[in-house]
Amino acid sequence: MKRVLSGIQPSGKLTLGNYLGALKHFVTMQDEFESYFMIVDLHAITTPQDPAALREQIESVATLFVAAGLNPEKSSIFLQSHVSAHAELGWLMTTMSYMGELERMTQFKDKSAGKESIPTGLFVYPTLMAADILLYNADFVPVGDDQKQHLELTRDLAERFNHRYGQTFHTPEPLIQKFGARIMSLDDASTKMSKSNPNEGSYVAMLDEPGKIRKKIKRATTDSEMRVHYDKTNKPEISNLMSIYAHCAGLTLEQIEQEFEGKGYGDFKKALAERVVEVLEPIQQRYEKLRASGDIYDILKLGAQRAEETAQQKLQEAKEKMGFLLPR
Repeated sequence: MKRVLSGIQPSGKLTLGNYLGALKHFVTMQDEFESYFMIVDLHAITTPQDPAALREQIESVATLFVAAGLNPEKSSIFLQSHVSAHAELGWLMTTMSYMGELERMTQFKDKSAGKESIPTGLFVYPTLMAADILLYNADFVPVGDDQKQHLELTRDLAERFNHRYGQTFHTPEPLIQKFGARIMSLDDASTKMSKSNPNEGSYVAMLDEPGKIRKKIKRATTDSEMRVHYDKTNKPEISNLMSIYAHCAGLTLEQIEQEFEGKGYGDFKKALAERVVEVLEPIQQRYEKLRASGDIYDILKLGAQRAEETAQQKLQEAKEKMGFLLPR
């Protein structure tokens, strides 16, 4: 089987966008690929985190992975920090990179704009991401538009290493999701729905209770036309809501337009809220049971053991080729 790898940061509440754009697809992928899915907690500390809040978020995100449908018997589910090879190869990849190419990273430029002091971790974030991928000889990496540039750097670093030291790393291909996977903010369809947005009304969190979900969707921004019609250019807000509806209900955009022909946004939003509740409520119920059982720790331990075995083999191969003296 081909191998796929991906991860999500535990730096905030996972949103409906995270589910529809990533987790839902992870669940499908585990039947098609040898799968490694991780919570990238080392990446989370590129910006300061409250330790107690970070610990809670790590456990919460890991539990949501499983509650959403990831099966520990099919996928290796683990914490990045539980596999030491990530940090070690991350340093080796940093030595293979150049300041100019890291400075050109769009995410670095965006997150460092206007700041007097810029964390070094934010600067070398892409080299750690490269290590995450290259450790597992991943064939495919699911990425959105905001991560494509980082994956290109990963490919460059793999080829640079292979040219300098001999064939070692597989160059991964992006696995770009089909239309609609990029879910936008409820209050501004020009920005991605984000767990880091300080405005809670801009996103639906996966653990939001049904009443809160209905309230947020009712208040979601729309245009004044009141016609349920997909037009991403001229009607971005209602188009975004239609995309959410399509993914939650398993319908096409054309079917949604037919369903709400002659009806206004009020009827559409009520129906959309119920579709979202139908998707998230079973996940929330499984989440509560899993958190109460404490089984997530055993799942993460098993996942880390599997990941460690694969990652250490690749790390030792890279170190040997670079000239390090390995223990005997």
